Amino acid sequence: MIHFNWVIGGEFGFKESLPTDENGKKVLNPKKIDSAIVGIGLTTFGLFYILKSGLIEFNIPEWMIKYGSWIIPIIFLLRAVGEFKYVGFFKSVKKTDFGKLDSKFFSPLSLIIGIFGILIELLK
Repeated sequence: MIHFNWVIGGEFGFKESLPTDENGKKVLNPKKIDSAIVGIGLTTFGLFYILKSGLIEFNIPEWMIKYGSWIIPIIFLLRAVGEFKYVGFFKSVKKTDFGKLDSKFFSPLSLIIGIFGILIELLK
């Protein structure tokens, strides 16, 4: 929901969610369309698991279930690992406001989502 809030001009948490270098300069400058794409993607991931659970019946190809069940958790695990400079558990720039929030909230959340996605697939 927060990504859609940013699309319509909301600013809550926007500044804090963007990585910066050591001097406070943003390393990403996302546009509203970028927030919309992320919001739609996350919503699609959620709908995928609702469909997979059987709460809502909708015929989707078996290959989508098969590959989606692995691709989604891998995306979140890759996010948790990061790109080794500004994002993820192994980032080198850690003392910025974003770096602290990433270490405390964003990367652990991505790791948990990734692990749960794998567990859902393995324990089916």
